Amino acid sequence: MDAATLPRDRTRPEADAAARAAGAAPAGSTADAEWVDRLLGDPLLGGGLPEAAEAELKAASLAYADSAVAEAHLKAAQALAPGHVAVLIGLYRFYFYKGRLAQALAVARECLVTAGRSNNFSTDWREVRATDADFSSYEALKPRFFLFTLKGYAYLQMRLGDLQEGRAAATKLMQLDPSDKIGARLLLDVADRAEAAQAEPDADG
Repeated sequence: MDAATLPRDRTRPEADAAARAAGAAPAGSTADAEWVDRLLGDPLLGGGLPEAAEAELKAASLAYADSAVAEAHLKAAQALAPGHVAVLIGLYRFYFYKGRLAQALAVARECLVTAGRSNNFSTDWREVRATDADFSSYEALKPRFFLFTLKGYAYLQMRLGDLQEGRAAATKLMQLDPSDKIGARLLLDVADRAEAAQAEPDADG
């Protein structure tokens, strides 16, 4: 079985739950949506968005059903405010919900770099340590942005077939958030089931 079949077949229920929990941008729950609003309201992360870029993001939202038009507005926002968290989250959500997961993953990588810089720790998530920030606090927006982004990255790697990379990212999440407020254990469970399915002999063999 190809790991790219992760969210299908026997792993489907767990993978669907993982997708709903996939982090900083997919959000989905009211609590996550409220957290994103708080994040964008933070002057260090969400502040400083040019009015023209904000208008492009709103236009993209209104044009969501027309993928080409919505993406054009998002790209315009990106040109006006490159690297801004609001733009990155808009791009991530768009690509994720449109099923363009490779592009969503590319945005997740950019978000990880942005999150590392905003927290004043390594932009390589593998080098981040639990002592680098207050990862346990819901109120600590910048560390939480990093955790949500890493969760989205882990899920997308698994969904696109790289179980090893996805597992490594989810394991890092557990190290940084041992109480598992972010939901990394669910991702590890998905990886376990996918790997177990891969290990089973082919029924036709």
